[in-house]
Amino acid sequence: MSPTPRPLFVFFTRVWSPPLSLTQAHLPFALASTSVSPSPAVAQEPFWADLQPRVALVERGGSLWLNCSTNCPRPERGGLETSLRRNGTQRGLRWLARQLVDIREPETQPVCFFRCARRTLQARGLIRTFQRPDRVELVPLPIWQPVGENFTLSCRVPGAGPRGSLTLSLLRGEQELIRRSFAGEPPRARGAVLTATVLARREDHGANFSCRAELDLRPHGLGLFENSSFPRELRTFALSPDLPRLTAPRLLEVGSARLVNCTLDGLFPASEAGVYLALGDQRLSPDITLEGDALMATATATASAEQEGARQLVCVVTLGGESRETRENVTVYSFLAPLLTLSEPSVPEGKMVTITCAAEARALVTLDGVPAAVPGRPVQLQLNTTEKDDRRGFFCEATLEVDGETLNKNESAELRVLYAPRLDDSDCPRSWTWPEGPEQTLRCDARGNPAPSVHCVRLDGGSVLALGLLGPITRALSGTYRCTATNIQGEAVKDVTLTVEYAPALDSVGCPERITWLEGTEASLSCVAHGFPLPNVSCVRSGEAQVMEGLLRVAREHAGTYRCEATNTQGSAAKNVAITVESPPQMNESTCPSHQTWLEGEAAKLACVAGGRPSPQVRCSREGAPLPQQLRVSRQDAGTYRCLAINPHGTDARMVTVGVEYRPVVAELAASPPGGVRPGGNFTLTCRAEAWPPAQISWRAPPGALNIGLSSNNSTLSVAGALGSHGGEYECAATNTHGRHSRSITVHVAGPWLWVAVGGAAGGAALLAAGAGLAFYMQSTACKKGEYNVQEAESSGEAVCLNGTGGGTGPEGGTEPADTAEAPAGGEVFAIQLTSA
Repeated sequence: MSPTPRPLFVFFTRVWSPPLSLTQAHLPFALASTSVSPSPAVAQEPFWADLQPRVALVERGGSLWLNCSTNCPRPERGGLETSLRRNGTQRGLRWLARQLVDIREPETQPVCFFRCARRTLQARGLIRTFQRPDRVELVPLPIWQPVGENFTLSCRVPGAGPRGSLTLSLLRGEQELIRRSFAGEPPRARGAVLTATVLARREDHGANFSCRAELDLRPHGLGLFENSSFPRELRTFALSPDLPRLTAPRLLEVGSARLVNCTLDGLFPASEAGVYLALGDQRLSPDITLEGDALMATATATASAEQEGARQLVCVVTLGGESRETRENVTVYSFLAPLLTLSEPSVPEGKMVTITCAAEARALVTLDGVPAAVPGRPVQLQLNTTEKDDRRGFFCEATLEVDGETLNKNESAELRVLYAPRLDDSDCPRSWTWPEGPEQTLRCDARGNPAPSVHCVRLDGGSVLALGLLGPITRALSGTYRCTATNIQGEAVKDVTLTVEYAPALDSVGCPERITWLEGTEASLSCVAHGFPLPNVSCVRSGEAQVMEGLLRVAREHAGTYRCEATNTQGSAAKNVAITVESPPQMNESTCPSHQTWLEGEAAKLACVAGGRPSPQVRCSREGAPLPQQLRVSRQDAGTYRCLAINPHGTDARMVTVGVEYRPVVAELAASPPGGVRPGGNFTLTCRAEAWPPAQISWRAPPGALNIGLSSNNSTLSVAGALGSHGGEYECAATNTHGRHSRSITVHVAGPWLWVAVGGAAGGAALLAAGAGLAFYMQSTACKKGEYNVQEAESSGEAVCLNGTGGGTGPEGGTEPADTAEAPAGGEVFAIQLTSA
């Protein structure tokens, strides 16, 4: 490794020196020492000489300034003695500075001296050099190192030192194998060598070995200097002592190619092994196959005519400078195939043909098992040809003995005989039956030479059957065909029948998805399926197992979904059939009551529904006039209606009597006499209501009004001997199942007059209330909140006490539901309801 310029490092040992003069303080280097206590030896002398630095460590080839000084006031002379080269000198009265350059000696001792008072003053210094480990060299390793044997690692670090500060290490990769420190070596010693013996292993193959040097000058105030050698790669190997195994033919024919194999186990690394394969002087080019520590070399050996005779096959395996070799003997020979000839390779039927088998002089030939008399002589055969001789093969064999082995070669030839076409049943059947769908190749093959051409034409339509082509089989191909085979020798004719079988199919024509039956008629469920052979069809109702067969008397329970399945040898098909049973219209008392009731004011609607399928339409009319769509019921709509139900299967009629009911209305509320009554007089209130069903009449009298009489139907209220308590508002209410309606009349009893105001007036009511207040209070407390009933002896009615929970009074002439009356805003309502006994 080339050294790199480094900065100069100098180690100083500081001792005591006298104070420097101003001139010394401005020297261009830093060698002035720091004052310390003088040593005892110096203290005994009145004058002394000093050298700075006393001890210095300088890199080899570096430079150093030395300062030589004295405390003698007027020294006669002074100097610095050293063998080192000088570069410059500066001096003063009592000092001298000199630069030493290119310091290479391992150790020198410069001397500083002054002459003072006839005496010589001296100071000795010590300068040592160090050299970095710039060159770290690892001795080259062996090119190949056998596994299991020792090899030597040697590391040299020339010139580095001092040696006592050196440490050397030998490394395998990053692994430290050995480390040695040279501490204790003489200071002047330089350079070092470290040697170790290492056992080679398989895993060391390809490993890098190196040497690392460390120069530790940290104890002297400098640093640690390190360097390493270039790594060197170790190649280890192992070669089995066994010889390669050579696999090769013992006989090799000229011009033929044979494989040769050479294998050897126990190689490491097998990829580094070299293989040499040769047949005589001919080097082969093997293909190398490695498997672990095993090697196999495979090559193709081809011999030439010049190599005929005995030859050696050589295999040499080389690894790590060592080799293993194997040889095998191979005999190279030549042997030509026999010659087989026909006088005519293609002849018409019935003609003579001569067949000849011949070979080289050394070989013995055999023709179809008949040998020649002696080697080198041919064999002949004459044949009168027939149809059976077409494509007949002839076999000619030659035998030759080489190096103790018998070798055979043969030749064959085929005779072609020309004859007219033949259509055999085996190659062209008279009857074909195929399933529809899969692709098939239709074949009608004819024998003959040359090969006949065959075409088949349908007898009934002239369509041609595509023979020899792959195609789908369809039912349209069924029929009888005439097949004709022709060649130059003649023709042959044959009729064939093609039958195509196919799976059942249930279409909407033969088996509709929906079938409608009429209730009461006879019907049968039959589905017709397409297919060949003719399918068998059966139908069962969903969820049942019984098969539907024969005629049925149709009833409504026959409606539903049936599963029909058709089967034959080619498969099956299934289909769901929905049976709908229809019937003529029918109406009865439950679906169309003969007596119906309408409510006045609501939409007119006759509740008539007809049974039947499809659902009948029902139309109702009165005296031939149809019922209006948006009719609002009036009392005149009562009467007899005729309802007619119609569907495609017939009609049904029914007479319906309609009654009209209506809500109650108080049509009249009057007082008698109309002209007034004095106290103690009599008066009558008459209430007339219109309603259907007839309304029930109820009254509400002023609080405290007693001695009130009612008619048998409550339509008339009478008072005999009117008192002031009889004055006030009277309400007549009419109620039936469709609602309630009420009207009010106000009666005033005051002075000599009685006046009646139908509907009431606020001023009159207030006056009447003020005049009768006391009597009202006294007579009403016993009738609060429905506590008891009062039997009025003067009438045949029953008096019932009512509070705010009873029937309310609506506005005059208004109609309310019977259970929705409201109390007056002033608080409780006290009334007497009189009903017939």
